[in-house]
Amino acid sequence: MTTVLENKIVNIPELLGAFKFKGKLENVTQLFDGHINNTYIFEFCEENGHKNKYLVQELNTYVFKDPDSLMENVVGVTNHMHNAVIKNGGDVERECLYVFFTKENKPYYVDNNGRYWRCYNYIYDAHSCQSVDSEQTFFNAAKAFGKFQRMLADYPIDKLSETIPNFHNTVSRFADFKKAVADNLSGRADEASEEIEFALSRESDCSVLVDLLNAGELPLRVTHNDTKLNNVMFDNKTNEGICVVDLDTVMPGLSLYDFGDSIRFGANTAAEDEKDVSKVSLSLEHFKAYTLGYLSAAGESLTKKEIEYLAFSSKLMTLECGMRFLGDFINGDVYFKTAYPEHNLVRCRTQFALVADIERKLPEMQKIVDDCCRELGIEK
Repeated sequence: MTTVLENKIVNIPELLGAFKFKGKLENVTQLFDGHINNTYIFEFCEENGHKNKYLVQELNTYVFKDPDSLMENVVGVTNHMHNAVIKNGGDVERECLYVFFTKENKPYYVDNNGRYWRCYNYIYDAHSCQSVDSEQTFFNAAKAFGKFQRMLADYPIDKLSETIPNFHNTVSRFADFKKAVADNLSGRADEASEEIEFALSRESDCSVLVDLLNAGELPLRVTHNDTKLNNVMFDNKTNEGICVVDLDTVMPGLSLYDFGDSIRFGANTAAEDEKDVSKVSLSLEHFKAYTLGYLSAAGESLTKKEIEYLAFSSKLMTLECGMRFLGDFINGDVYFKTAYPEHNLVRCRTQFALVADIERKLPEMQKIVDDCCRELGIEK
């Protein structure tokens, strides 16, 4: 028996024979929220009537070329969080992901067509959000990511592989950008002369956090590296953020990368590809909500230096994203999917407009960080 979902043939019996599912299969549905992996919900019923759901994913090995290292990271991190939830008296069924191993005791299964499959627990009575609809939602997401950081603060970082080298290394990203400008593969660099100058004039910003890391002033931590809102599962009744998901980009990095990218995504008053940059600004209300939520959960697990650079990280991660859009525009749109020829340039302009607004508001943002620390009793 096979089934066709989104034009993908899924060999159900082969997967049933690979994993230790409980019960008789009743239904298979596909989720369409993600853009990288193919994700399905397998629903089973045991003889006593108990229902079980599992999250089954086909891993995109075109994007993730080293599934062994990736799954070693995921298993290590999820096991660590599992133990932390138990220690704190939490609900391990809902507060963290865990990997179901195959019958051969492996974290993934390779089918007869060479496709990689893995299986997670299903988070019951929870939902994801695609956009920030309120300050409370952003606050709850921040608490979830702060808790994620706190639970992994003592994780042995040497056990973690860098599956995507230099993912948020802003010095390396700036070098990639300059190469794109020099090569000008698309011949479109002249169309973006103002944006190119904007990025080049901020080269010194790109080395700030990397230099602090190399000097031992910032700690290397477990970072999620994709802290968008839809990577948090929210409780259906309370709307609290209960579990952080999508751990494929978990790698060694700086906590500031995760914080800054959350602000870039969630505190922007406009869409990522808004053509009218006059609509783009940083919402100080959203920044405060996220900062308060994040610090209330991450708390004392962060160093004073990390807290000191929270506001700056928002600018840096936005600048990095803008440079990536701009570099891809100049390279000929080879990385990001685009809907029209100038799409990446429009995205770049939106990010750079947000950078400029953050620069204007940095003193206010820093005061918000200080006020949040004072409110929470965190020494700064």
